[in-house]
Amino acid sequence: MASEPEENGLDKTRSFRVLANGTVISHYKIIEKIGSGGMGVVYKAEDTKLRRKVALKFLPSEYASEPQLKARFTREAQAAAALNHPNIITVYEVADYQSKPYIAMEYVEGEPLKDLIARKELSVGEVLDVALQISGGLAAAHQAGIIHRDIKPQNILMGKDGRVRICDFGLAKAKKDVTLTQAGSTLGTIAYMSPEQAQGREADHRSDIFSFGVVLYEMIAGRLPFKGEHEAAVIHSIIEDVPEPLARYKSDVPGEFQRIVGKAMEKSREVRYQHADDLGADLRRLKTELQRGETRTLESAKKPRPSIAVLPFTNLSADKEQEYFCDGMAEEIINALSHVKGLRVVARTSAFAFKGKSEDIREIGKKLNVETVLEGSVRKERNRLRITAQLVNVTDGYHLWSEKYDRNMEDIFAIQDEISLAIVDKLKIKLLGKEKEALVKRHTDDPEAYNFYLKGRYFWNKRTEDGLKKSVENLKLAIKKDPEFALAYAGLADSVSTLGFYGFLPRKDAFTEAKLEAVKALEIDDTVGETHAAMANIKAWCEWDLEGAERDYRRALELNPSDAEAHHMYAHLLEGLGRFDEAFREMDLALELEPLSINLNSCIGQILFAARRFDEAIDQLQKTIEMDPNLSLSYLWLGRAYLQKGMHSQAIESFEKGTTFIEIRTMSIAALGYAYAVIGKKNDAQNRLDQLKDLSKKKYVDPFDIALIYVGLGEKELAFEWLEKAYEERSMYMFLIKVDPFFDNLRSDPRYISLLEKMGLVK
Repeated sequence: MASEPEENGLDKTRSFRVLANGTVISHYKIIEKIGSGGMGVVYKAEDTKLRRKVALKFLPSEYASEPQLKARFTREAQAAAALNHPNIITVYEVADYQSKPYIAMEYVEGEPLKDLIARKELSVGEVLDVALQISGGLAAAHQAGIIHRDIKPQNILMGKDGRVRICDFGLAKAKKDVTLTQAGSTLGTIAYMSPEQAQGREADHRSDIFSFGVVLYEMIAGRLPFKGEHEAAVIHSIIEDVPEPLARYKSDVPGEFQRIVGKAMEKSREVRYQHADDLGADLRRLKTELQRGETRTLESAKKPRPSIAVLPFTNLSADKEQEYFCDGMAEEIINALSHVKGLRVVARTSAFAFKGKSEDIREIGKKLNVETVLEGSVRKERNRLRITAQLVNVTDGYHLWSEKYDRNMEDIFAIQDEISLAIVDKLKIKLLGKEKEALVKRHTDDPEAYNFYLKGRYFWNKRTEDGLKKSVENLKLAIKKDPEFALAYAGLADSVSTLGFYGFLPRKDAFTEAKLEAVKALEIDDTVGETHAAMANIKAWCEWDLEGAERDYRRALELNPSDAEAHHMYAHLLEGLGRFDEAFREMDLALELEPLSINLNSCIGQILFAARRFDEAIDQLQKTIEMDPNLSLSYLWLGRAYLQKGMHSQAIESFEKGTTFIEIRTMSIAALGYAYAVIGKKNDAQNRLDQLKDLSKKKYVDPFDIALIYVGLGEKELAFEWLEKAYEERSMYMFLIKVDPFFDNLRSDPRYISLLEKMGLVK
C-alpha cells in the first residue's frame, strides 16, 4: 500500500505526526509508513525480539482521547486476536505509545484487493480462488461469534504468496456485546453495506455475507452493484435496486455464479445465505464443475481423452504365493503407462479394488470412468512364464487387442514393454520421443532383483508392521542383487520411514536410514518421479524442510503427473501450511486417478476439518464411513469435527469407536482426553492421560498424544514440554499444529510461535 502525501512530518488526512524511520517503540523499530485511513496510520516495522516484519497500526491523535473510538480501535485488536485462521490477519499484541494505542500485527507483502481489481480484469477462476479464501476466513470468524461489519476490497489483502487475509476488524462486534455501537448508526463503507446496516438496524453475520456478495460482484464486473451521486442515493439503491446481471459486464460468467452472488445479496436476511461455509461450499462446487467443464470445452472439438484401468493379473500358478508377481506385473504396466501424456490411467488402489471379483467389465468401466480395461493372467513355473493380456472396450466388451506370451523369466521386461506399446498403439496415442523412452525404460536388467522388488512393493501395500518389515527385507535383497536399482532404494526409503511414522521403529533411526536411501535413489536416477517423491516425503515429514519438500513434490509430479500418492502427500503438506485451496486441488487430481480410494475420501474430510469447514467435514466423513466402516482414521477426524461444532456426545461416540482400531487406538484415547477436558469432565480427561502413560511402559506412545490432553486441560507448561518432545521425535501430526483448531488456546504464547518457526511453518 502506498503512503499518503506528507507535509512537515504530518499525515495530511489526520493531525497525526508521522513517526520517523528508525523510531523504536517497545521492541518494534519503524521501517516506513505504508498507509493511512479513517481508523489509523500503518507502519512497516521490525520486531527486534523475534526478528520478523510486522505492521503497526496507530489510532489518529485526535481520536485517542475519545473513549468510544478508542474502544472501537481496541475492539479491532480483540476481535482479530480471538481468531486464528490462515485467511485472517494475525494480531500479535495491542499496546500504547505516548498515550496513543497501537496494534502489532502480521505484515503482509502484497496489495489490497481493491488495487488488484483496479489493476487488472480477473478471470472467473481467479475470482473463485480469492473468494474461497475469503469465505473460509469469514466462516471462522462467524464460528467464533465475531462479525466483521466492514467487508470491502480495501480490507482484504492479497499476499504475494497467493494467500488472502481479511484485516481491519475495526467495526467488528462480538455477538454478545451490544454496548459498543448502538442500533441506528451506519458504520462501514456505504457501498458495501447490507440493507439492514444502511437502514441503521442491527447487523449480524449475514450482513457480512451481503457485503461479501458485493465484493464478488465487483471482482467480476469491475464496478459496484449499487451506485448513486450521493450517500442517500447509494443507500436507496442498496435497499431497493436489483443489480445489473453480471453477464452484461463479463460474457463468460457461469449462470451458477450469478445465482451465488444473487443469493448472497438478497435484501432479506432470511433468504440470503445463512452461513459463510454454505456460500463457500457452493463456490467450491462451482470451481470443481468449471475445472471439469473447461476440460470438456477444450477437448470438445477433439476426440475424448483416452483412459484405461489395468486390473490385477489373475494368478494361475500352482504356487499361490506368486500373487505378488501378478500384482507387480499390473502395477509396473500402470506405472509405465502413467508417463504417456494425454492418457488417463487409473491408479493402483482403485484398479485393484476389483481383485478377486467377477464384476462385469462394463460396470468396472462405469465405476472407474474409463473407456478401456486391461486384464490378464500369469502362470509362473520355475523360470517359465505364460502371460495372457487383453485390452477391452468397456462400452461393448469388444477386444481391441489380445496376446499370449510363452517366455522365460529373463524376458519379463520385454513382455511388459510389448504390452504397454500395444496399448498405446491400439488407443491411437502418438508418443513423443521422451514419452516412448519413459514407457519402455528399464530400472534393472536383473530378473532376480526385479522379483525381490515386486515382493517388496507387494508387502509395502499391505501397510501392516509385518508387511512393512517384509517389504524392507525384500527391497534390501533387490539392492544386493543390483546396487544401481534406483526404484528399490526409493521403495526402501518409503518402507523404512513408514515404519518410523507408525512407531514400529525408533523414529530418528528410521528417518536417518530413509534419508540415506532416498539420497542414493536420486544419485542413481533423478529422472524418475518416484525418487523425488521419496525424498519429498523425508523432507516434509522427517526433517520439516517444507520448501525443499515442495520443490521435490513438484518435480515428482512434473516427471509423473499420474502419481496419485504424490498428489495426496503434497496435499497434506499444503494443508499443514494453511494453503487449503491448493490442497483441495491436489486432492481432486489424486481422486481423478484413484476414484475408489476410501483413504483419499477420508483425507479430504481431514483437510476440510483443518480448513475449519466443519459441516462439510462431517458430511464428507459420514459418507466415507458409509463407503467403508473399517477405515479407522475417518472416526478420528469425524469426532474432531463434531467437537468443534459443539456436538459433544457424537464426538465422544466417534472417538470411542476409534479406540477399537489398534492402529489409531492411542490417538483416539488422546482425542477422548482432549474432548473430556474441553467439555469440563477433567477427571475423565485425567483418566485418559493416565491410560496413555501406562501404555507407554509397554509400547511406543507418541508424545504428541499426551501433549494434546494437556492442551485440552489448559496446562500449558506441560503441554509445551510434551510438544517439545514431539518435535524432537518428529511426531506424525506435529505438522498440523499451525492449522489445527485444537491448538487455538496456545496461539498467543511465544513458545507456540517459536515452535512453528523451528518447524518452518512460519517465517
